Amino acid sequence: MLARLDGCSRGVGLPDGFVPHSTFWLVLDGARVVGVSNIRHALTPSLLREGGHIGYGIRPSMRGRRLGSEILRRSLHRTRELGIRDVLVTCGAANVASASVIRRNGGVLESEAFLPERNEVVQRYWIRGV
Repeated sequence: MLARLDGCSRGVGLPDGFVPHSTFWLVLDGARVVGVSNIRHALTPSLLREGGHIGYGIRPSMRGRRLGSEILRRSLHRTRELGIRDVLVTCGAANVASASVIRRNGGVLESEAFLPERNEVVQRYWIRGV
């Protein structure tokens, strides 16, 4: 699995339509994985519309502890290392917690649009000058 993820970060073995991406885990106590983030190195038209540069998630049993803010903060440091200065992060409008995490990390709402294929409104936030 680690070799596959390493290949993905270098653009090797990607399915059609995918871009190089790096995966990071948020680990507590040196052993407990509580979250994951995926940083896309570039944006396709589809990712520009609804996926963004960073996708992240926190284990449900660990939510409500500001770990979402922490994993996004750390992911933003990684985008800087990858040379990505303006970062797009998206979320469903109904996901108030995620929107709060994005804003807490400097996200500014650019737009929101109803996406029929997802049957939801998606918000697009930019975090500029990372």
